[in-house]
Amino acid sequence: MTAEPDDRARSAADAARASALGRVVEGGLGGRSLLAAMGGVRGIVEAVVPGLAFLVLFTFTGDLWWSVGVPAALGVVFIVARLIARQTAMPAIAGLLGAVISGFLAIRSGDGIDYYLTGFWTNGAYGAAFLVSVVVGWPLIGVLAGLLFNAGGRWRANARLKRWMTLVTLGWVVFFALRLAVQLPLYFAGNVEALGVTRLVMGTPMYGVLLVVTALFARGAFRAAGFGDGDAERGAVEASRRADGG
Repeated sequence: MTAEPDDRARSAADAARASALGRVVEGGLGGRSLLAAMGGVRGIVEAVVPGLAFLVLFTFTGDLWWSVGVPAALGVVFIVARLIARQTAMPAIAGLLGAVISGFLAIRSGDGIDYYLTGFWTNGAYGAAFLVSVVVGWPLIGVLAGLLFNAGGRWRANARLKRWMTLVTLGWVVFFALRLAVQLPLYFAGNVEALGVTRLVMGTPMYGVLLVVTALFARGAFRAAGFGDGDAERGAVEASRRADGG
């Protein structure tokens, strides 16, 4: 019975290391670790190409069925490619599901602008989750960093560190709110082309920049509070040993 809390703690730490932030922090903040955090070249292609395909097709043909059908077909191709390469297909399946839902909304209304509706829902949900975490006193970035540096919940006892983690978590709230503030007016104006371009620019590129800034911020703050890189490295070694059965 006493092993169960330890098992849950290890599982939570492993999940944190597998997150985008965890990959960047433990990968040394270099370009390679950032690329890995975003799913590698394959992950970036899967995230960007379907939306780009919709934008290009709808802009130049105006044919809604082709515009939503091609991204969905690409999603199927991505799944098959991952299965052939013996990689997990879950990211591609999630992408296909998003493309299908987006396409359904656009087809149902007959308006291409509704292809982007799901993005508003997801940004609103993420922004709300980060904001609630701050309100309840467990800022999500602090929770993740605490797991990465084997600090558990001890970091909350450091008032300065908690303030820093609250600040950087609020930075993500601002990021999601900024997406909505910029993109919603374009949606209500019915400007498909401008909205599509804005979605691409405020998608992977801005996300990657904020991810690196967050990793630098968290590492510096936890190091200053006495939770050094060694903690994260030991955690990574422990996780590797467990994976190897050692």
